[in-house]
Amino acid sequence: MPQTATKINVQFLDTCSKEISTAGWSIRIRKAEGDDKFELTYKKRYAITGGDIDTALTIANKDDFNAGTTKYEAQVEWGYEEQTLSGIIDSQKMLIDEAPDKFDNFKFNKWGTKAIAVSRIFGPVLFSRYIGSWEGMPLYIEIWPLRNSKGTDIEYIVEASFKTKDRATASTGKEKLAACLESNGWFLAKDSLKTKLIMERY
Repeated sequence: MPQTATKINVQFLDTCSKEISTAGWSIRIRKAEGDDKFELTYKKRYAITGGDIDTALTIANKDDFNAGTTKYEAQVEWGYEEQTLSGIIDSQKMLIDEAPDKFDNFKFNKWGTKAIAVSRIFGPVLFSRYIGSWEGMPLYIEIWPLRNSKGTDIEYIVEASFKTKDRATASTGKEKLAACLESNGWFLAKDSLKTKLIMERY
């Protein structure tokens, strides 16, 4: 595991009534230190209940999504070198200009960009990412300092993850990684969806 982390600033946009996230979408802007580009992401989430991945995939396919189209990314040159993110006007402009049709027309014509136009920022959060290796795969360790539920202090969420296209590898790897972390006293058997917490606390 490298000794130094990459610092990444991230913020999400949604309406005050959370119209975008309620529809299952998540839109965000990220910027890594030393990078002069902003990364824009439009992600559609489908819940997996009881480990039933196939049902979630069936629902996604009915919405005309497949494995390659549930997440859209774009990079925008904006001329900054610091790890700062833009204010609401510039953020809205970037996300509106790059919005993919499947997001923009998800409910009705121009639904997505109309929601962005009246959105606000949730965040930003500056997190640290370390990339190592585990079981022959890249292992990502992220440390997220988030406001606590009362807004009076900071609590840290540490996430370990790996990515694979093979479902069997994912299943066995998840069990092995959880066991490894648990044996070292590092594992909390609880899901903490960072995006949800940021949307609730910022």
